Amino acid sequence: MNIEVTSVARRPEKLSESPSAIQVITAEEIRRSGATSIPEALRLASNLDVAQKNAHDWAVTARGFNTALANKLLVMIDGRTVYTPLFSGVFWDRQDYLLEDIDRIEVISGPGGTQWGANAVNGVINIITKSARDTQGLYVEGGGGTALQDFAGVRYGGRLAPDVYIRAYGKYFDRGQEAVASGADATDSWNMGQGGFRLDASASPRDTLNLQGDFYEGREDVQTGGDAGVAGGNVLGRWTHVRPDRSELSLQVYYDRTHLSDPVPGVTLGPRPLAPAGVLRDNLDTYDLDFQYRFRWGNYQHLVLGLGYRLTHDTVVNAQALAFYPPVLYRDLYSGFVQDEISILENLVFTLGTKLEHNSYTGYEVEPSARLQWSVSGSQTAWMAVSRAVRTPSRIDRDLSEPASGLVLLAGSPAFVSETLIAYELGYRLQLGRSVSASASMFYNDYDSVRSTGITPVTVVPFHFQNNLQGETHGLELSVDYQAFDWWRLRAGYEPINEDLHVRPGQVDINAALNETADPAQRLSLHSFMELPQRIELDAALRWIDSRKMNNGSTIGIVPSYGEMDLRLGWHATRRLELSLAGQNLLHGQHAEYGFPGPTQPQIERAFYGKLRWLY
Repeated sequence: MNIEVTSVARRPEKLSESPSAIQVITAEEIRRSGATSIPEALRLASNLDVAQKNAHDWAVTARGFNTALANKLLVMIDGRTVYTPLFSGVFWDRQDYLLEDIDRIEVISGPGGTQWGANAVNGVINIITKSARDTQGLYVEGGGGTALQDFAGVRYGGRLAPDVYIRAYGKYFDRGQEAVASGADATDSWNMGQGGFRLDASASPRDTLNLQGDFYEGREDVQTGGDAGVAGGNVLGRWTHVRPDRSELSLQVYYDRTHLSDPVPGVTLGPRPLAPAGVLRDNLDTYDLDFQYRFRWGNYQHLVLGLGYRLTHDTVVNAQALAFYPPVLYRDLYSGFVQDEISILENLVFTLGTKLEHNSYTGYEVEPSARLQWSVSGSQTAWMAVSRAVRTPSRIDRDLSEPASGLVLLAGSPAFVSETLIAYELGYRLQLGRSVSASASMFYNDYDSVRSTGITPVTVVPFHFQNNLQGETHGLELSVDYQAFDWWRLRAGYEPINEDLHVRPGQVDINAALNETADPAQRLSLHSFMELPQRIELDAALRWIDSRKMNNGSTIGIVPSYGEMDLRLGWHATRRLELSLAGQNLLHGQHAEYGFPGPTQPQIERAFYGKLRWLY
């Protein structure tokens, strides 16, 4: 509860004092979970729904709408957004890092549009890496097994001057193929290499500088045939200045480039071929600037102000079966926000704020929020909130053409507008001595103008993306952390959710309002961390996921409910050397977590791997 978080108020505050449904995944928990990727590590947050689709793809969301690309979850790495403006959502196969160098992952379920802007509708994930000062010396890891066939990573941190620290890292892995129901290979193997650096410096007692960057390249087998290629890189700089009155100025600038080469199968209409198979290529350049100023105003108010600008340049080399028009597109995003924390009483704080954005598709968008926090006692906090958030159009909503020419079956619409959410939340957080902490949050979400697929008044085809869906979701999020003994810690989470998405009266959706949700009605998780004699660690994770409704057009398919268990056995042979053995998905030889049922549906197999970890 004393962990410091920054993603809720855009300033440091204790987790126990944060008026939001937030969970924090620590570096120690990541290490002991046996996770080998960021999506696997996200299973530690019980307020997230994480489903592995195949060897290289995951579906991750909060509070529902876990479609092929969950488009209502904003994800950042050290303040750099990784939400794709091409298809909407997050390509999780591109989001990688040396897990040893992640400091924490802050997971907010619920809207964060006031602080972070568009697309932070159902949640925000902020992945925060360690400073170069905290990663000095040499670190080496390596190992291999069944699904994760081989992997290696190395990082070195050094000091260039008394207050200047730097690190550099590199990593590589090979992942084998998963299976289909018959046991045959799913043809979805994956390999990727990544490297990067980080520099942290104190230019003066009041000024800190940070410069960091990453680059990666990988290849993925695709079930429909061919290889997909991913590559990219980024560089980010941040300056922070603390004034004598303890107010703070910060300026962040980054450049991000991503490349996608994706094989696209041909399109047919019955026996009639409409377009041959091909390759869609996309190059996206993002330039982003963010300025923030936080200060106290009198004795009772704490204000945070910010301005931002983002320019994206997207170039698509179209395939004949899938295209985006225009193929070259520039987009601007201007933003400003203000948030004011007002201490009404000693134990009652009212927070009011809004974000104002202007995008190239829909113009101005306003995302206000109001939060009330009541510190019942030093160990109990209650809070409530009302917020508005939007998902702005992506290129798939406006610019899609499938196929590229001729008889087009599916197209984007220039009339597509932003999806909107009004969210109502109520939460409670409790600390019982040094052994037990618990949190509970309830939510009711009211959605409007959600994406649908329909026809125009004068044509049947092409079908067009429209905004003809609306509906509500409501649910509960419970989590308990229990330090049973000095050597044994337990964490449990439970989340039921109910969704009611329907077509607006008098409108049409050819998918019968089934295309935007793919969520289990209940999820249950339990994590155990044990410190045994002889420097041995035994860690376990159990999860139960209710059945998941998928769709193929207006047809419903069911992914059956399942329970799974992961185990990790670690041994600190010396102070610097650690050996571990991990088993994943131990309760089934293979099981499906996502996708429409059928002979080609990928299933996730039981897996084992060993790991050596050495620090010097």
